[in-house]
Amino acid sequence: MRESILTIPINEIFEPKCGCPICMMRDTLESHTTEYIMGAAMMEPDVRIDTNRLGFCHTHYQQLLKQKNRLSLALMLQTRLETVKKEVFSKKSFLEPKAKKLKALAGHNSTCFVCSKVDWAMERLMVTVFDMYENSEDFRRLFAEQEYICMPHCEMLTELAKTKLSKKYASDFIDTCTDLAGKQIAMLYDDVSHFCSMFDYRNNSPDADWGNSRDSIERAIKFLTSRE
Repeated sequence: MRESILTIPINEIFEPKCGCPICMMRDTLESHTTEYIMGAAMMEPDVRIDTNRLGFCHTHYQQLLKQKNRLSLALMLQTRLETVKKEVFSKKSFLEPKAKKLKALAGHNSTCFVCSKVDWAMERLMVTVFDMYENSEDFRRLFAEQEYICMPHCEMLTELAKTKLSKKYASDFIDTCTDLAGKQIAMLYDDVSHFCSMFDYRNNSPDADWGNSRDSIERAIKFLTSRE
C-alpha cells in the first residue's frame, strides 16, 4: 500500500512501537488541540462561541492548566461561566419548565470542546487504520509488533473491527489486539506482584532487587485506564 497524506501520520504513530499507539494518537490530538485553543485561537469568535457552549471536561481542564497561560484560561472560564449562569441559573431560567432547566444542566455537564474535536479526528483516523490493516501486509505486521494495546482501546478497536473490517481480517485483528493486551496485563501482574512482595520483611535489605516493579503502579493504571 503506497504512503499518502492519510497513511503517513498513522505510520509515524505506529513505527516507534512504544506503548499503546491509540493512546499516542489521542494524546497527540489533545496536545495539538489544547495548544491551539490557548494560542491566538482563543480570541477567534467561532472558537469562543464553541468553548462557551461546550466547556471542557476535567481531564482537558487539567491539560489546559498545564499550558501555563492562566489569563487565557481565566478569560475562557469567565465567558463559560456567564453562559452557564444565563442558560441554567438565571432568574429567567427558573421560570422555564423544570424538565427543560434540568436538561440544560445535564447538557452543560456532559460536553467538552476538546473531546468533540479529538473524537471527530479519531473517528477519521480509525477509518484509515482499518483500511491500512485490510490492504497492507506491512501494516498488519507493524500492528502485531506494537508494545501493547491498553484495555480501553482494546475494547474500542475490537468493537470497531466487527463493522470496519471484512470477515477475512476482522477475526485476525481482534486476536492480535487481545494478544497484545493479554501479554501486557500478564507482565504488569508480575511487576505489581513483585512490587508488593518487596514489602515483605524477607526482602527488607538495601540490595533487594526491585526489578521492573518500581513504576509498576503507574504503568498498570495507564494500561487499565489509558491515562497516566
